[in-house]
Amino acid sequence: MAHAPAIVTLDALHAFDTVLDARSPAEYALDHIPGAVSAPVLSDDERRIVGTLYKQRGPFEARRLGGVWVARNIAQHVQRLMADKPAAWRPLVYCWRGGQRSGAFVLWLRQIGWAAAQLQGGYKAYRRWVVQQLDALPPRLTWRVLAGPTGSGKTRLLHALAQQGAQVLDLEGLAHHRGSILGAWPDGQPQPSQKAFDSALVDALRRLEPTRPVWVEAESRKIGTVQLPTTLADAIQRAPRVELEVPFAARLALVRQDYAWLGRDPEALAQRLAALRGLHPNDTLQRWQQWARQGRLDELFAELMALHYDPLYRRALPRGVATTVWPLPDVTPATLQATACAWVAAHP
Repeated sequence: MAHAPAIVTLDALHAFDTVLDARSPAEYALDHIPGAVSAPVLSDDERRIVGTLYKQRGPFEARRLGGVWVARNIAQHVQRLMADKPAAWRPLVYCWRGGQRSGAFVLWLRQIGWAAAQLQGGYKAYRRWVVQQLDALPPRLTWRVLAGPTGSGKTRLLHALAQQGAQVLDLEGLAHHRGSILGAWPDGQPQPSQKAFDSALVDALRRLEPTRPVWVEAESRKIGTVQLPTTLADAIQRAPRVELEVPFAARLALVRQDYAWLGRDPEALAQRLAALRGLHPNDTLQRWQQWARQGRLDELFAELMALHYDPLYRRALPRGVATTVWPLPDVTPATLQATACAWVAAHP
């Protein structure tokens, strides 16, 4: 088999068996190419020390020390990560700018006999490409928006649509957040960085077919701490909407189910509600915090929906957008599955 060229562009990304991220663990954690395996040639501490030595004593001393660490770390990766890789294995390696870290790694791998290649421009080139894709991809797709006030079952219906074969974009899933002050995920999983969210979003957008509609929930421009790209937010605002109309009691039952975990730590819930200070009268906020501490979640969620979330939703409704109202008697799995089947039949 002919060896891959030593340096390739992003266009060749999917021609390789494995993508290796040679940057430090902290750089990888902030963002990386989806599916890339972390194989740092310098640890976070080693990278910091080499950088300091470069500034204080010059490039030669920095490279003399860094070279020892790079060689040792690459040897460990070959021994641990690549012990079972066949001779025909084709890895692609990248670092920050496609410089010395990935270059050294590729040299080692090619000396062993693998057809390794280096990503031209490294992560910086990839990041520029992500920004370009975020601008270019959303306008190419045909969007259908699921709308409705809190507790309408939008996320569950989105998942039901996916099960029926519809194209969906789960923004809250990518953001690891439900998009409200109580929207953090119950498992304590933090939100991704903005760059990591962008990467995951581009990866999801590229999998969607422009010839078929894409279902997405109505979202604000910000989901927790991450921001939607302007092109996507604008596309969602302009797209035809299906407005779910669900009885308040059914919505409250769903909210009570989805957010029951907040009752495990009453004081933490009361502190979360402090974010509403200035948006509601002090006595209202104090009452909600007291209910939180007392575990009176039914009363708390009912007033939050009636006095905060529902008015907020109505104020955010876009004007002049084609809207179809879809009444649902409840948000049980059977009802949502039947609705998803009907929609997929109408919008294949």
